[in-house]
Amino acid sequence: MNIEKLSGSKVTFEVTVSKDLFEHGLDHAFTIVNKETEIKGFRKGQAPRNVFEKKYGVESLYEEALNHVIQETYYNAVMEQKLDVVAQPKIDFDPAKIKRGEEFTYTVIVAIKPEIKLGEYLGLEVSIIPPVVSEEEVNQEVEKKLEQHAEMVVKEEGTLENGNTAVFDFSGSVDGEKFEGGSAENHELVIGSGSFIPGFEEQMIGMKPEEEKDIVVTFPEEYQEKSLAGKEAVFMCKLHEVKVRIVPELNEEFITELNDEEIKTVEDYKAKIKNELVAAKENQNQQHIKNTVMSKAVENAEFEVPEEMISDETNRNLEASKNQIKQYGLDWPTYLQYMGKTEEALIDELKVQSVKSLSEQLVVEAIGIKEEIKVTKEEIEVKYIDIVEQYKAQNVTLEQAKQSIPESAITQEIVYGKAIELILDKAIVNK
Repeated sequence: MNIEKLSGSKVTFEVTVSKDLFEHGLDHAFTIVNKETEIKGFRKGQAPRNVFEKKYGVESLYEEALNHVIQETYYNAVMEQKLDVVAQPKIDFDPAKIKRGEEFTYTVIVAIKPEIKLGEYLGLEVSIIPPVVSEEEVNQEVEKKLEQHAEMVVKEEGTLENGNTAVFDFSGSVDGEKFEGGSAENHELVIGSGSFIPGFEEQMIGMKPEEEKDIVVTFPEEYQEKSLAGKEAVFMCKLHEVKVRIVPELNEEFITELNDEEIKTVEDYKAKIKNELVAAKENQNQQHIKNTVMSKAVENAEFEVPEEMISDETNRNLEASKNQIKQYGLDWPTYLQYMGKTEEALIDELKVQSVKSLSEQLVVEAIGIKEEIKVTKEEIEVKYIDIVEQYKAQNVTLEQAKQSIPESAITQEIVYGKAIELILDKAIVNK
């Protein structure tokens, strides 16, 4: 069999189906088609072959027979030539030339994994910023932590001010008529947040608990509800209470309320915050190192990702996104509207991500092969045990894991991980 290389990591070859193999395909087709065939004088599916062919013609079996023999011969050809196919093949033949008792030939065009010409991937240089944390950064993080412990309390004295939270009832009307969505009870609104119609929150400032007030505003011309756009509205409001947000101070009382045995003093707390910030920066550096050396290894290699691989990966990611959105209880068009994107724009983004992930995958696999990375039986067993632990809640057994995931897939995953570790271990990190 002659295999011709085409552009885009595609190959083409011809497969010949012998007359005996096609006859075998016809036999197979008859057993399938005849099951659902009713011929007068015979029970369903029991008509003899000669009776069936006399009534329907042997040509009625061609489609099923061709599907059978092409699938079988294509698979055998791929295995024989050790082709690493990455997409469905395009099969070309002329059905009009197929005849019983004669061999025929069909042409295959299929995308395969591209040949990777590796460049430099060991000793790649990357610069990082030392994970040093300043006192200012610690203080900023402490402020964030204190904000997280803030409490809302009722304001006992004074009036509603900017930054306070108002708890109030309101009922809106336009031209004396109430409108849908214009009323609520015990609604909470942070004054100054800009959540309501322009001018509404400003007019509430200065109100006292249990005070009633009519607030007059005009809906924006571009308001989403067209029937209200540009119209004047009157909201009858009654303020029930005013809440203020109290942020705790960093003192001994706050430290005691943390109830953390490792933190006894304010300095202990600051030291812990500093260690967390250092750890976060170290993690960022590690991710930066990985991203940089992987990007360089890919840039240094020469190859072309087949469009079929990109398309399949993009479609998989798109379906995964749709399923995830469905789990959140959203429909796809609403999600796209919320994100401010069209499906075409999202697909373009996913395509870029697919090219990046596939490129890294192909290069890392090629490195694993070139470095002749080996995997032991013990490593494979440990991986299976990790999978069982991961799905412990589903009561997956070790035997079930081994039946579901072939050892070859486990081996490939371990080799992939070792190849990445090799690249990272050999990287030159400049601080």
